[in-house]
Order: sequence, then structure tokens, then C-alpha cells
Amino acid sequence: MNIRPRRNRKSEAVRRMVEETKVTTDDFIFPLFLLEGANDKIEVDSMPGIYRLGLEKILKEIEACLKLGINAFDVFPVVPEHYKDKVATKSFDPNFFYQKALKRIKSEFPEAAIMTDVALDPYNSDGHDGLMKNGEILNDETLEVLGKMALAQAETGIDIIGPSDMMDGRVAYIREVLDDNGFKNVSIMSYTAKYASAFYGPFRDALDSAPKKGDKKTYQMNPANQREALIEADLDIEEGADFLMVKPALAYLDVIKLLKDNYAQPIAAYNVSGEYAMLKAAGMKGWLDYDRTMMETLLSIKRAGADVILTYHAKEFALLTKGK
Repeated sequence: MNIRPRRNRKSEAVRRMVEETKVTTDDFIFPLFLLEGANDKIEVDSMPGIYRLGLEKILKEIEACLKLGINAFDVFPVVPEHYKDKVATKSFDPNFFYQKALKRIKSEFPEAAIMTDVALDPYNSDGHDGLMKNGEILNDETLEVLGKMALAQAETGIDIIGPSDMMDGRVAYIREVLDDNGFKNVSIMSYTAKYASAFYGPFRDALDSAPKKGDKKTYQMNPANQREALIEADLDIEEGADFLMVKPALAYLDVIKLLKDNYAQPIAAYNVSGEYAMLKAAGMKGWLDYDRTMMETLLSIKRAGADVILTYHAKEFALLTKGK
């Protein structure tokens, strides 16, 4: 035999030399959950190892992560029920604990890339990403609130706005609001192909943001559809998105590859809470080698074409690979 592929697998040194895909901490955005109480720390029951943290604890977590080479963070607010109303008023209140915390984070860690989430569900008493009336999610009326929310976040000094609401036209609306107010350098990482997935449960536990009635199928994408992601991506690029995101990641690797193959913009993938929880549960039961499976999972997302991976595994990965 003249051709023996195994020759390129014969040792660790050779395997590493011809390795096609490499995952590093530079690829990651680490999601964090912010509590109002500055020194609070509460583990998410359905996400072992992941905590809801008060501001002082989050500052320490970011500092530790920066030392490990994790440089980007997506901060989500855990909004107590008594702050919520039908029009998500606190989402754009500059004196709300979330906006004040973002300003402090950027002040203390200007070198970190801080991303924020733009959607109504954490602040909306209906638990939906848009305004709701008579059981219908109002698209155009929601845009005004999203614009106010994005502006309030940009004013704190953050780097990337993440519209996760899936309202039509929201990227263009937010881009115009940001530009008109002098925030031309604030990026938009659009949740381009966000599917109506069953993998979001633990995240909704963490934020207590599940819909009070109905579901999100009238605005999030049908899991059966792939080509529809191209429509969403075309619109997002036309409207000014800087990154295109696919969410979830593992069940949608084909969609990640589809966007990677068709667009020049960086492709992000959100390795969501349910995907994290499955590996954790199986690892805790001894059914899987957790570390190896976690590494393989992140590798598969990168191999599919993701330039950026939002993942709850980020810190574990960094600790596992530090010094290698």
C-alpha cells in the first residue's frame, strides 16, 4: 500500500501537527448570570457548576477568567418578578441594577469584550421576547422598546449588542438608534437563526424567564427548517449585523456550516444550557467521560464553522487546557 493514512496518526506529535481544527479560549464568549444582590451566589440547579452571581462576585469571576485567557463575556440579568411589567420598563432604565453593573464591569475591565442581550423576556411580565396583546406578539411595537434597551446598554460602554428576540427588522432598527446616538462602533451579534428549541430549559430556570402563556414558535424558527436561515442571514447582513449567530449549536451543526459556507461575516454558535446540562448529568452519572466529551463537543462546533462559541464550558475548558 502506497497510501497509509495511519502514518499521520502514529504519534501525538504527528497528530497535533496535522490537526485541522483547533479550539482555544480566544473562540469563547462565557455567559454570566447577574443577580441584584452584590454579594449573592446561587447555583443553577439544572446547570451544575454554573452560578447566578452578584456584581462583586461577577467582577471576581471575570478577573479569574481573564487570567485563564477568556476575554469575552455575555452578561444576562436575573430580574426579580416585582420589577417586571408588560412593557419591560426596567430594560432601558439607566438606574436599573443591570445597566449600573455593566458600567462598573467595563470600568474595571476595559480590556474585556462585554456582550449584552436585547430581548424583552427577562423584564416582561408575560415572559415573551416581544410585547404581547390579546395573545399576539407585536413585532413593530416591540422594536421601539428594543431600540431603547440597546441604547441604554450601549451607554454603559459595552462592546457588543446581542438581539435575541427574533423580531423582524430589529437589527436595522437597533443599528439606526445606535448610529444616531454616536455608537457607531458598538457591534451587533444578531441571533440570526434562533430556533424554537427544547434545549433552553435550564437557561429559563436561571433567569426565571419562561413564557407565562403559550410558546415562542411564532417568532423563533421552526427546527425543521434549514433554508429559512439563509433568509434571516440575508436580512441581518443587509440591516447591519456584524456577526451571525446560530442557536442552539449541537442540533444545528448543519445550519452553522450553511452560514459559514455562504457568508463572510463571523459565525457565532450558542452552545446552550440544555446541551451543557446533558453532558453534566451524563458525566455525573459516570455514563460519559465528561472532560473528553466536552472537548469533543466544542471541537465539533468549531469544525462545523463557528468562529465564536458562546459556551458554559469555557472556564472548564480553560482550566483543563491551561499550560498545554
